[in-house]
Amino acid sequence: MQRPDMAEMPETTPPTAPGFRPVALGLWVAAAIFVFDQASKLWLIYGTDIRLTYPWPVLPWFDLTVVWNYGISYGLFQQHSDIGRWALTAFKLGAAIFLAFWLRKSTGRLEAAGIGMIIGGALGNALDRALHGAVFDFAHFHIGDFSWYVFNIADAAIVAGVGLMLLSQFFTRPQPPGAASAPEKP
Repeated sequence: MQRPDMAEMPETTPPTAPGFRPVALGLWVAAAIFVFDQASKLWLIYGTDIRLTYPWPVLPWFDLTVVWNYGISYGLFQQHSDIGRWALTAFKLGAAIFLAFWLRKSTGRLEAAGIGMIIGGALGNALDRALHGAVFDFAHFHIGDFSWYVFNIADAAIVAGVGLMLLSQFFTRPQPPGAASAPEKP
C-alpha cells in the first residue's frame, strides 16, 4: 500500500547511480592527467640531464628521448612562428572549453572519464606550447626498424580518452524521446 503523500510524486528514474556526478569525475580525471603530464615533463626537463644525454634506453623496445613538437599529433602542421604557436595554443584551449561543455551533458562514467582525459591532455600540451613554444615529447616505442612516434602523457591520455568515449557508446542505452522527464500522473 502506498502512502497518500507519495501518490502525488512523479516516478522518475535517475539516469545514473545515486551520488554520481559525471562533471566531478571528468574534472578530477582532467586535473590528474594535467598534473601527471606536467610533473613528468618538468622532472625530465629540469630534474635530469636528458636534454644532453638522450636517448635513454629503458627497455629493449622503449626509450626516453627529447623531441620538441612544433605541430600537432604525429608532428603534423609544424608551426615555427609566433602566430602559429599561439594559434595552436588557442585551438587546444578552445577544444578543452568545448569538451568542458560536453562534459556537463555526460551521464556515464566512461564518457566522463574519457572527456576528462582529453581535457587534461589538451591543457597539458597547451601549457607546454605557451611556455616553451613547442610540446615536449619523450616516450618512444620501437621494435627493430619499426618506430612509433614520440609522445608524452598528455598525448596518451587524449588517445585513451577518445577510446573511452567510443567504448562508452557500446554501454549507453538509448532513451526513448521524452524519457528525460517522466510524465506526471493525472
